[in-house]
Amino acid sequence: MIDVKGLYKSFVSPSGKVDVLRGIDVSIEDGEKVAIIGPSGSGKSTFLRCLNLLEKPTSGEIWFDGRLITDPKADIDKIRAQMGMVFQHFNLFPHLSIMKNITLAPVMLGLMSEIEAKNKAEQLLSRVGLLDKADAYPSQLSGGQQQRIAIVRALAMNPKMMLFDEPTSALDPEMVGEVLDVMKEVARDGMTMAVVTHEMNFAREVADRVFFVADGVIAEEGTPEQIFEHPKNERLKEFLSKVL
Repeated sequence: MIDVKGLYKSFVSPSGKVDVLRGIDVSIEDGEKVAIIGPSGSGKSTFLRCLNLLEKPTSGEIWFDGRLITDPKADIDKIRAQMGMVFQHFNLFPHLSIMKNITLAPVMLGLMSEIEAKNKAEQLLSRVGLLDKADAYPSQLSGGQQQRIAIVRALAMNPKMMLFDEPTSALDPEMVGEVLDVMKEVARDGMTMAVVTHEMNFAREVADRVFFVADGVIAEEGTPEQIFEHPKNERLKEFLSKVL
């Protein structure tokens, strides 16, 4: 589904150039669930945002579903429509109802008629237990409910892959579980997923593979058992000693 080759990303700051990603080569298979873990500032979110070009790589290639999306001629909007993204902060349109938040993009992009989009939204809202909130506005919902709506909004586009950027880190602790439950259900449905997360239990339970990112590189990757039970990298061992 995704092939990343020689991915570098640098930012220019007042103090000079900062290399955030320093040569990442990795593949994510169709239907695979990948958890991306690591210390703050290691490049996890930048890596995820490069996958759908929200951050433009400094160099390297990203192939998605057989297409070179880092080609300047690539249709970025068309590509992003197939890669659902859920952010740390829900990014719902505050002036639109929940139903309108979900149906706006599929209808505007011509992927569905208004009736089709509404039917799809109702199905998804039922799945996450929020059909009764269709006419509400984001400010009337809890953080956990808003994040579940953000997931529904991404799924309403019928994406081939879902990207999650620390989707529970802005939530109160009691709301984390309800969002993780929805993500687990999406995983069970066979969706290809890449999840930047601090929820180690989620990574253990749901991921097929775990990427440990440190200092801009994937310092170690493996199954959850390999990463959590038999880590080899010293930086990973140190990280796990602090978070487990």
